[in-house]
Amino acid sequence: MSVEPGNRKLLRLEVRNAETPIERKPPWIKTRLRTGPEYTALKSLVRREGLHTVCEEAGCPNIFECWEDREATFLIGGEQCTRRCDFCQIDTGKPADFDRDEPRRVAESVQTMGLRYSTVTGVARDDLPDGGAWLYAETVRAIKELNPDTGVELLAPDFNGDPELLREVFESRPEVFAHNLETVPRIFKRIRPAFRYQRSLDVITAARAFGLVTKSNLILGLGETPEEVREALVALHESGCDIITITQYLRPSPRHHPVERWVKPEEFVEHQGFAEQIGFAGVLAGPLVRSSYRAGRLYAQVMESRAAAESADAPVDPRSAAVS
Repeated sequence: MSVEPGNRKLLRLEVRNAETPIERKPPWIKTRLRTGPEYTALKSLVRREGLHTVCEEAGCPNIFECWEDREATFLIGGEQCTRRCDFCQIDTGKPADFDRDEPRRVAESVQTMGLRYSTVTGVARDDLPDGGAWLYAETVRAIKELNPDTGVELLAPDFNGDPELLREVFESRPEVFAHNLETVPRIFKRIRPAFRYQRSLDVITAARAFGLVTKSNLILGLGETPEEVREALVALHESGCDIITITQYLRPSPRHHPVERWVKPEEFVEHQGFAEQIGFAGVLAGPLVRSSYRAGRLYAQVMESRAAAESADAPVDPRSAAVS
């Protein structure tokens, strides 16, 4: 019997995945250690206060840049997810008891760290009657109450597409509501069996209709083709997605889906150009881009784009036209 370090029996899919050794990364997948005063100060503070961020615990390659910008990401809902995606390093199982005090602690961490922009993500909690909707919404509310000048981005699951649960989350009014599509229709069920492609698009449409800035992510290297990536980008844009990030899949462990291909930097440039061409207001694409990378800057970019569009559409005062 194959057993995971946490004493969980491996799924048959995980056993099959493990038959493929971890792939060697190509030379263009590398990061440079670039620390600055903000990063150094934030790292010292996190150590001193015993704070926890996804940035450190997931070993994100962009931590140096994000912390220098005073941006960080927090994981809520526990360490185990009720769903299993074949690329995700968060383990699947029965989550721990629901912690109603977590929103307060996250809000205080944001305050202690002096963040300008915070991203909140979390696990799916299908074990709860509301799927964790209150927890997501309350975390946003708590951050905003304690940190009125800090932007909040919420990366949420689909809550099974339930309109009432989605409304509860939307009403917390994060600056950005994100729901990641991650991959293309042909392989979606295999990669994300507990999610539905169209339902994810519908969640983004609902958030946009509510008046929120919307965001999603695509992971490349799971078996998709470049043409399928473009088709998914079109589907996302037509569903009301404002911001898109596109990244390379990096396999967390042997039990996860093997890397099907290493996408060259030139292809990321092409996808970014295509996304901008079809009308996304904010786009970042690259091998080491992650969905929360430069999140605050992308949000600012969208707001500037909207302001410019509103200015262009504003009626011209005849008197000012006559003067000119």
